[in-house]
Amino acid sequence: MLSFALHRNKTLRHVALSVLGLSAVWSVQAQTAASPFSDLITEPGGAGLGFVTRFESSPYVGGGTRQDLLPLYLYEGEHVSMQANRIGIKFTPSTEQRFDVYFKRRLEGFPEAGKVASLNGMEVRNTGVDLGFTYRYEQPWGTLYASILHDVSNTSNGTELALEYAYEWRSGRLSLRPSLNVSLRDSKLNNYYYGVRANEAIAGRPAYAPGSGTNVSLNLYSTYELTERWRLLAGASVTSFDGKVQDSPIVRRGLQPSFFVGAAYDFGSYKKLWSDERTPTYVRVLYGRASDDGCHLARILTFKCADLDKVNPTSITGVHIGKPFIEKLNGWPLDFVGYAGLVYHNDRNLQANGIQADLFMKAYYYGLPWNHKVKTRLGWGLGVSFANRVPYTEASSQAARDRPTSRLLNYLDPTIDVSLGDLIGSPGLKETYIGLGVSHRSGIFGSSRLLGDVNGGSNYIYTYLEMKI
Repeated sequence: MLSFALHRNKTLRHVALSVLGLSAVWSVQAQTAASPFSDLITEPGGAGLGFVTRFESSPYVGGGTRQDLLPLYLYEGEHVSMQANRIGIKFTPSTEQRFDVYFKRRLEGFPEAGKVASLNGMEVRNTGVDLGFTYRYEQPWGTLYASILHDVSNTSNGTELALEYAYEWRSGRLSLRPSLNVSLRDSKLNNYYYGVRANEAIAGRPAYAPGSGTNVSLNLYSTYELTERWRLLAGASVTSFDGKVQDSPIVRRGLQPSFFVGAAYDFGSYKKLWSDERTPTYVRVLYGRASDDGCHLARILTFKCADLDKVNPTSITGVHIGKPFIEKLNGWPLDFVGYAGLVYHNDRNLQANGIQADLFMKAYYYGLPWNHKVKTRLGWGLGVSFANRVPYTEASSQAARDRPTSRLLNYLDPTIDVSLGDLIGSPGLKETYIGLGVSHRSGIFGSSRLLGDVNGGSNYIYTYLEMKI
């Protein structure tokens, strides 16, 4: 059972005295019931990409201010929803009610020991994965949210109950959404992230277990529709930790502020493109080999290197399925296609083989001078990749550099291909392509907590055949 110590009067008073006009939403410490990115994509079948740069005052003594890059991967299907650090299924029994069941990356804790003096000698407190359930009730007077989250990654094994009230105000292209969040956290969650274990105690840092408690946050979330598809994002949040958490020898007393700025691009909905009952689908099969360790993506793309790893020749085989979102953007020879797929890693008995799931949006440019003879496409894909087991090429290179790994990483997919039909003179194969590409997983140079603060990744150079059916 959850046993929560409520200090509501003191907590609310501290938060209320500190807001002072902060302009909008989300903090690592404020695990809000409502996702701040839940309404960026509103069309059924819609998708988007973007980023936010977050700045937060570390809750740990001497932690200073942390800057963090959060990639935004957005999708709103009829029953599937993806919003930055969470993915799940949703049910909407009415326009006023919505239920979500999802997995969410908990962006809490601290990275490698040694970066903050007060944490020296302590075991790293990692980001975890929660299984969450949220109920949303929307009315003209505002929206109520109730969420329960439980760690399923065997990180903290903690549980949290969050209640939130939000109100949205719109004026032209600008929207503002202030909210008040009350978060009830159990002892496992607080002890893991803000406690000191007996074997970590030193002079000036005694063993301490804060136990269960209540955090309160005030947030304000804002968006501005720069164009029909581009949206600017900005926000700030202030959180008051439970008093027992603030009493921890590793926690900085006082309020915990944070803010972010960013942008998102809405690709619209593939369903609109298919409203005339044309239902094209891209099917791509691929095979590739790991590149040599010194053959990184920039060198491959600039034709300075194409060496394969001959010492540990691991390989991939996969299938990607794509659906077009935009054809001939603004009349230009530029299409956008959304892809999802599975890739099998053959790690040649160096470790157990694994499966990688990719989800990405891809731009195709085909305005090259010779395209009237042989259609040639330059492609650039951007999205997210999750591996059930960190591929050997990543695990070994990161271990050699004494760096962490992550199963969830950013995904890039640069390609070049040509029409097979144009090459062999077969009109029936005009929309069948053969090409070369790079399957690239990376942590964006260790700048993103969502991606495990990983600086590194992997490259697989592959060939493929893609059909438009």
